[in-house]
Amino acid sequence: MLVIVVEGAPPRLRGRLAVWLLEVRAGVYVGAYGRRVREMIWGQVCAHIEDGNAVIAWAAPTEAGFHFDTCGMNRRVPADLDGFRLVRFAAEAALPNTPGPASQPGRRMGRGEG
Repeated sequence: MLVIVVEGAPPRLRGRLAVWLLEVRAGVYVGAYGRRVREMIWGQVCAHIEDGNAVIAWAAPTEAGFHFDTCGMNRRVPADLDGFRLVRFAAEAALPNTPGPASQPGRRMGRGEG
């Protein structure tokens, strides 16, 4: 089993993914391919993601039962801890500043927001 999730991907990349995989939700693609095809598809994703980001997960004979990788700008980045792959959050300063409702001057997020 193979799952790829893209955010902010250009339409031509989404079209390429739709050729090889089934889009079950917006930006969520699933399929069942071997290592060679998986690596070819992931190479296409990383080469054409532009300002978006993507994550891939596939079945593997590990304790968790899967492996994953990411490309593009995202706060969640893979981290190895004693051979076990986890996700850590990168510092927000390392990401591009994109204004949104929570980052407007004078606005503070209350409990339960965000």
